[in-house]
Amino acid sequence: MEMQRKYGRTYHYPFSPGTTSDDRINQEYWQDIQSINSLIHTEKLDGENNCLNQYGVFARSHAAPTVSAWTRQICRRWQQIKHDLGNIELFGENLYATHSIEYRGLEQDFYLFAVRCKDMWLSWEEVRFYAALFDFACVPEVTLGDQRQTEAEYRLAIIEQASKAGVFAPHDVDTGLPCTMEGIVTRNAAEFPVAQFSHNVFKYVRKNHVKTERHWRVNWQRARMMHEYRQEESHVVLK
Repeated sequence: MEMQRKYGRTYHYPFSPGTTSDDRINQEYWQDIQSINSLIHTEKLDGENNCLNQYGVFARSHAAPTVSAWTRQICRRWQQIKHDLGNIELFGENLYATHSIEYRGLEQDFYLFAVRCKDMWLSWEEVRFYAALFDFACVPEVTLGDQRQTEAEYRLAIIEQASKAGVFAPHDVDTGLPCTMEGIVTRNAAEFPVAQFSHNVFKYVRKNHVKTERHWRVNWQRARMMHEYRQEESHVVLK
């Protein structure tokens, strides 16, 4: 079944410090970027990659629909839209459960980052179209400026941008202190074939990002929304 293919592994930039032994690195990224007319950079959010298609809601593996407790909410959303999906597959970051970053500025818990239709990854413009159509938000865009710069300037721009705080007020789960964004994902703004994924999508991840341990799935916590933090702050002030 063609629509049961999982999301491809995103290759790291060679200068991404958050690589592990099993990660893949695109050493020829600059050559690939030079052949792309327009790039879109987005904030890499710390959640679970979920796919919504006509067959169900899937986590990283597409062997069977997910049944985890933290996907129940997005599964309810899927029930409302499943008959309208057709050949469209929606890929988003499910932030319902807190992982290594606690976001204190979330207004919802699912952010779309890609849409696949058969053998094509749709353009970023189409991703935004389907996000609006199905009442989802997209992952935040990041502005780097002119992409037609030198490789060294481009690399520095990625590193500097990734060292900033993210849009949703990220905090370290261990210390409770504000932290930088998890990283940046770069993609071809135009549509491209599924088979060419590794030449059109790249990522930068900060060093030592993952803090969750093996018992995470047993002890997981629901991510609170921004309005909940505000209510908590107002109660503290009133006291």
